[in-house]
Amino acid sequence: MITEEPELSTRTVPTALGPIAVSETGSGTALVMMHGGGPGADAVANYRQNLPALSAAHRVILPDQPGFGGSYRPSEEDLAARSITAITVDALLETLDALNVDRFHLLGNSLGGAAAIATALAVPERVEKLVLMAPGGGWLPFGPTPTEGQKAMFRYYNGSGPSVSKMRDFIRVMTAEPKRWEKTVQARYEASLDPSHIAFYHRYNAAFARRHGMDPLWRDVHKIKAPTLLLWGRDDRTITLDGAQLMLRQIRDVQLHVFGGCGHWVQLEKQDEFERLVLDFLQER
Repeated sequence: MITEEPELSTRTVPTALGPIAVSETGSGTALVMMHGGGPGADAVANYRQNLPALSAAHRVILPDQPGFGGSYRPSEEDLAARSITAITVDALLETLDALNVDRFHLLGNSLGGAAAIATALAVPERVEKLVLMAPGGGWLPFGPTPTEGQKAMFRYYNGSGPSVSKMRDFIRVMTAEPKRWEKTVQARYEASLDPSHIAFYHRYNAAFARRHGMDPLWRDVHKIKAPTLLLWGRDDRTITLDGAQLMLRQIRDVQLHVFGGCGHWVQLEKQDEFERLVLDFLQER
């Protein structure tokens, strides 16, 4: 296992929607990694532990999605006009054009998984391979919604607002073995306190409710052309495993790996296996 943390370069890319913060490391075929949508999330925080292994073989590109990290915050009007997924796809493609990235591998989890699906559908000629980790939008659950994890995200900024105890509860729901990640609670809590991000999150949650959830990308997953790897935690309480069945049936070139003893954060909870599976999949001819 490679453990030396690679050097990151970070820049802000102007787009027609607003500025997008993007970090890069490594060289080779571009691997674009879309982060999840939890409170205080950003691209580097989501995938930092995976960069030593992945950047040894790829040019890893880490954009902060609109509303998160160093990127611009969509307004109420923006979110009324279009979904956060549609906004993110346009911002991502403009960002990649500015970086002179034409074809690329694309990986996303949760909210970032929805953006990855929508991007693969919008520009199939540009996406070489697709890795989806419990992706929103492409998932059609058999159980009740919102799920336990979705409820934890809604609660976090509501009521009395963010707190360490709420972040601890959030991580408890996100992971199968929360005691392993106790050291991350304080850092995640501090990252969630940016006032502009909090204001965006309230707008985002309201838009999510008005739209009755994420875009129904599951209707179109049969149109995905890129070879696709699905990665899922068996014990995911946010985007539950039962919803994987539709993608497994509908995507033409697809494989599924399920991790026992794993929740919603595959890249963290099963780091070594995640990195090995992703690297092997991307290198397959």
